[in-house]
Amino acid sequence: MSEPDKFEDDLLFALTRTGEGFRSDQADQAGLVAGGYQRGRSRWRRRSAAAVVGGAAALALVGTGAVYLTGATSHSGAGTVAAAASTASTASTGVAVTPASAGTPTPTAAPKVVTGDAVLAAFKALLPKGQITEAAGRGTDDPAMKGTFAGAQLVFDDGQGKSLLSVAVQKHRKGQGQEPSCPDPKLNRIDSCSVATLADGSKLYLSEGYEYPDHRADTKEWLAVLTGPDGREITLSEWNSPQEKGSPDSRPNPPLTLDQLRGIVTDGSWDPIAAAVQYDGVDYAAQSTGLSLPDRQAVLAGLLPAGVSVGKVDGNEVVMNVQLAQGGTAGSLVVRVQKLAAQSEAETKKTSEGATVLPDGGLLKLFGPGTSSPGGAPMAEVRRDGLLVQVGEPPTGKPLLGLDQLKAIATSPEWLRK
Repeated sequence: MSEPDKFEDDLLFALTRTGEGFRSDQADQAGLVAGGYQRGRSRWRRRSAAAVVGGAAALALVGTGAVYLTGATSHSGAGTVAAAASTASTASTGVAVTPASAGTPTPTAAPKVVTGDAVLAAFKALLPKGQITEAAGRGTDDPAMKGTFAGAQLVFDDGQGKSLLSVAVQKHRKGQGQEPSCPDPKLNRIDSCSVATLADGSKLYLSEGYEYPDHRADTKEWLAVLTGPDGREITLSEWNSPQEKGSPDSRPNPPLTLDQLRGIVTDGSWDPIAAAVQYDGVDYAAQSTGLSLPDRQAVLAGLLPAGVSVGKVDGNEVVMNVQLAQGGTAGSLVVRVQKLAAQSEAETKKTSEGATVLPDGGLLKLFGPGTSSPGGAPMAEVRRDGLLVQVGEPPTGKPLLGLDQLKAIATSPEWLRK
């Protein structure tokens, strides 16, 4: 993906993201806002699964859930397992997974790799007595996910009917995770929902909801999500059906209670697995120019046209999201300032194509209406002295600033100061 494509993606993300931090297609935004956390997770699973099937690992948050494990290479046949909440088990990699009391970390050496068999073994050991079929695991050795995902799924039957169970483990960088929240009951009716803060600072989301928030089918999805201070996110879903979709319900409710879901996601067995999972998302700290968010805000304020004021500003080490106002007109601006990675001669030639050479040797490109790249958001991009500066407005709505004004901001030498 080219830098302009990445920037336009950031524009969409920054300007239309929901409170839960989901990144999605534009067409999904209304649904995410209306559905809240639970609906957003279901859509996120489906979108991310499509990315994996296509052979591409997600650059930012990677979706979880049962569909993600389709085609996993680690499998285990049918079998009966007994409750093992207080028993240690060792997976095929030799990684010891010792269940602990809820919320209590288990000290253990962090393995470099956890296989799908190990994840599946840990999951099985935490389940009550029942019949298990169609079991599959996915570990950090899966090249498609580059170490950023581990999970397992299986069909569980306690004698009252088959149920699909799915667990996923991810780890997000600071500020790039999701803040769990219950949906507005007026917009998405679910039977119960709660968010609690545990003793170690972890957040625990529990809900009894439905696969489809609009209740087009009666299939239920009960969900537990644990987000920890170390960035871990452990998601456990269960359905009252042997499939997430397209299968008749096999029982009135999923088999595990919310207390059982809580016990599983907070168990210490996940500690070595979470330790082996790599952080997903973009490492913005590695791309930082050393200009803090307040520093970049101050630079931008000095470059804006007269009469344009800055409202709310947020962002990270690279991308800054700014709300603007001019009289009674509101606008938005996204500013990216980051270090440029070293490029090969061929890459340098490609990024130079169509660029205007500035007096100081920098390369300027303009995007949007009236340019050689008319599609997409209005944007000015400058590359010079190992620095990339992109300034753009959202692709929807009337722009507050013109392309010449975006150019003046992006080409300013003020961004070069350390």
